[in-house]
Amino acid sequence: MAIDVELVRKDFPILERRVRDGKPLVYLDSAASSQKPRQVIDAMSTYYERHHSNVHRGVHTLAEEATAMYEGAREKVARFINADPREVIFTKNSSEALNLVSNVLGWAGDPYGIGRGDRVVITQMEHHSNIVPWQLTAQRTGAELKWLGLTDDGRLDLSNLDEIVNEQTKVVAVVHVSNILGTLNPVERIARRAHEVGALFVLDASQSAPHLPLDVRELGADFVAFTGHKMLGPTGIGVLWGRADLLEELPPFLGGGEMIEIVEMEASTYAPIPHKYEAGTPPIAEAVGLGAAVDYLNELGMENVAAHEREIVEYALDQLKAVEGLTLIGPQTAQDHGAAISFTLNSPALGAIHPHDVGQVLDEQGIAVRVGQHCARPVCKRYGVAATTRASFSVYSTKADVDALVEGLEHVKRFFGA
Repeated sequence: MAIDVELVRKDFPILERRVRDGKPLVYLDSAASSQKPRQVIDAMSTYYERHHSNVHRGVHTLAEEATAMYEGAREKVARFINADPREVIFTKNSSEALNLVSNVLGWAGDPYGIGRGDRVVITQMEHHSNIVPWQLTAQRTGAELKWLGLTDDGRLDLSNLDEIVNEQTKVVAVVHVSNILGTLNPVERIARRAHEVGALFVLDASQSAPHLPLDVRELGADFVAFTGHKMLGPTGIGVLWGRADLLEELPPFLGGGEMIEIVEMEASTYAPIPHKYEAGTPPIAEAVGLGAAVDYLNELGMENVAAHEREIVEYALDQLKAVEGLTLIGPQTAQDHGAAISFTLNSPALGAIHPHDVGQVLDEQGIAVRVGQHCARPVCKRYGVAATTRASFSVYSTKADVDALVEGLEHVKRFFGA
């Protein structure tokens, strides 16, 4: 069933906004943060108006209602990714989820702990959130950090996969869909190689969970991280999925209330998963909002979401290729391509136009894009660009948005003397 995008857009109040002297908003920055449908906004508002209390510990009506809503959201997320609710840990965002994994593996003993002489493998395509935590853990433990490189066309270079992921490898951490290149990676192949050498496979699904059907069992991952605010949900909440046997054996990340079983002055024991990893008061309203976002995506159908966005990306690639002076950074076709497209722009008169200038002039036309290195500096360095302009899409994106972008880029070139 095709998505009725005009009907969908009516659910997003912000898309009715006028900006910059009354220009209609063209929002092409969903990879940074998606907009929120009325259903998510209303769910959070209703929680605060009618049900707010702290969760788990209270016996009064509001506490019981809040707990049911919070744990109900966990169950919704679990079904969304084909997981056991005990394996779903609520975090602040993907960054915290990935830091949780890298830290507990650095603290753990055998057989999962990272130590001197071990290897951690990432890729040159990663968001900084899947680079820096592993750098810190490698520095702290004495492990070796290696990475898979990139091909000229924006794909992972897997020609040396068996060499890089060797018998010393303890962890392989890879992005599912690049936030800057839009590349959809063959993660099942990488996961197989990781498991062949006894390594754990960690997947950053921040840019895939909002756009594609996500089955953690089929992916072959041991841990998967994603975030609420990119998938129509609120900020302040993310998800870490982990295999139950791993979560039960690994040490906790943060200490405090709720994650404990018994506390003595000498030592403490810990609560069963997932609460072992959720110290303190959790993001209750945010979980409710994320649950509503999952409901919304499920109602649309993730296969339909993927098909709609694939159509938009294919159209956008074709239209952008026709813009004189524009160079795509990343895959040139819609095959194995996510919902983000990065590019640079040249003016015949002045040469390269800095992405910040492109973004500012587009903003004057009401068009919101993202400019900069997108927390992926190694990618920019690999392709010899200081920064890029990125357009990114979601369920509410239309071909008219793409047309507005193309027209806006022509205006940018005229503005800079083309």
